[in-house]
Amino acid sequence: MTPLLVVIIIAAAICAFCWIASLISGDTSWVDRIWSIVPVVYIWVFAGFAGLQDVRLDIMAAVVTVWGARLTFNFARKGGYSGVEDYRWPVLRGRMKPWQFQLFNFFFIVLYQNTILVLITLPGQTAYEHRGTAVGPLDILLAVLFLAFTAGETIADQQQWNFQAWKRAESAAGREPSPRFLQRGLFSASRHPNFFFEQAQWWVVFFFGAVAAGSLLQWTVVGAFLLTVLFVGSTIFTEAITISKYPEYAAYQRRVSPIVPWFPRSRDTAEPARA
Repeated sequence: MTPLLVVIIIAAAICAFCWIASLISGDTSWVDRIWSIVPVVYIWVFAGFAGLQDVRLDIMAAVVTVWGARLTFNFARKGGYSGVEDYRWPVLRGRMKPWQFQLFNFFFIVLYQNTILVLITLPGQTAYEHRGTAVGPLDILLAVLFLAFTAGETIADQQQWNFQAWKRAESAAGREPSPRFLQRGLFSASRHPNFFFEQAQWWVVFFFGAVAAGSLLQWTVVGAFLLTVLFVGSTIFTEAITISKYPEYAAYQRRVSPIVPWFPRSRDTAEPARA
């Protein structure tokens, strides 16, 4: 049995679980709950089949484990494992007929997203096929970059956590929060810095495989590419919901880069200072 076959079997079982669980519970966020866990499992499958003797695969498994632990913690503290459904799915459900949403649930939420979770880890398969290739400075650089992007995502998530805590406190005190969405820190350079760092980490994983193979011409680039496409679509949908709640978000969109951090344009509206 090959490591790729083991990964496919695990993924098939997870797809079945997520779909059946969504039908039983009426909650379609089961893929969200396994998102930060199963890629770690897949990468360790490749490292395990190499007997934990391939340094590059061991490094890949270690940094992806750091990614998974951090993301799982952040998801858990937001109540992700307490049965809270992603706020976007009820919005979409309300725009579709029940049978249409169930098709969307099966083909996109369950199958497509789980397929991406397999694809983004397949540079591990490339590294496994080229196991024994000497680890060099490029591998060290990639590991440092991955951890730097992890740190960036941690900071972005913590800034959002702090802002939401402040916002809840303002509302509890009977005051209207102003501003109503985060525009400071990393969010002054990117509207979704956490999205940027998340994608960047998986592009680094692709480059690990490319270094192992000695060529950038690897079909496994499809994983990082499709993840980027998924985040672009998610950003458009998320922002459509946000701007329906906060019309002033349009000015923020004009001023700040959507995903890739960049210098903001000149301010066309002043952000009220927090007391």
